[in-house]
Amino acid sequence: MIKVATIAGSDASGGAGLEADLKTFEEFGLYGMTAITVIATMDPEDNWAHKVFPIDELALRAQLETIFKGVVPAALKTGMLGTPYAVELSREYISAGGIKKYVLDPVMVCKGAGEALSPELNAAIEAKLLPLSCVATPNLFEAEQLSGIKNIDSIDKMKSAAKRIREKGAQNVFIKGGAKLAGQRQAIDVFFDGKNFDLIEAPLIDTKWTHGAGCTTAAAICAGLAQGLSVLDAVKTAKKFITASLSHSFALNKWVGPGNPAAWRDAF
Repeated sequence: MIKVATIAGSDASGGAGLEADLKTFEEFGLYGMTAITVIATMDPEDNWAHKVFPIDELALRAQLETIFKGVVPAALKTGMLGTPYAVELSREYISAGGIKKYVLDPVMVCKGAGEALSPELNAAIEAKLLPLSCVATPNLFEAEQLSGIKNIDSIDKMKSAAKRIREKGAQNVFIKGGAKLAGQRQAIDVFFDGKNFDLIEAPLIDTKWTHGAGCTTAAAICAGLAQGLSVLDAVKTAKKFITASLSHSFALNKWVGPGNPAAWRDAF
């Protein structure tokens, strides 16, 4: 049984974070492990407003000891880290563990929020984790934060951002454009390996229920890497996976809805 791990936040609604990661790992037939960095909750009395509760540093270190010294994963992803010590501990254990198949999902904003979680924290992720990553998977907002390019609204700007992010240390960059590119009828993402650009396209799924899509995509890439796929093939497989998931997305309540990772079973 191939073992993989996620260092990420726990989403109390179950649609994103490590819950989405574990569901994805299971669909790929992998054994998933977790280190919880924060617990994210939502307030039904306040239009589903988010609150984030960090896990104690000693508790996080104990989880990482369990994963890295008790088992050692074949591949790993990080999601929402939430605190400077979570960034530093992730760097410490990924480096010491010699993890080469590391997927950095640079979570910089909760869905539904409009501002970065913390500029200082984002700078730490860029400095300490981006150079360790086999592939970084920013969405357009995160690509803007990492590259310094504002208002990324075209494929050319996505390519420019990917170049800058790779210059900062990521071996490969996968920028998720999704439904955010004006005038596009396809969901177009950009993959850059330092030499070549690949446009990863799929039908644009007309749904507002996309909670956890970024987490799921990064987890699917991590799973593909653990199974021995090349980075580009892992990205292409993840694109098929998230497209199937979103095509069967559903309303959890009036505010939010996730994709359905089990849709993969019938689609492929």
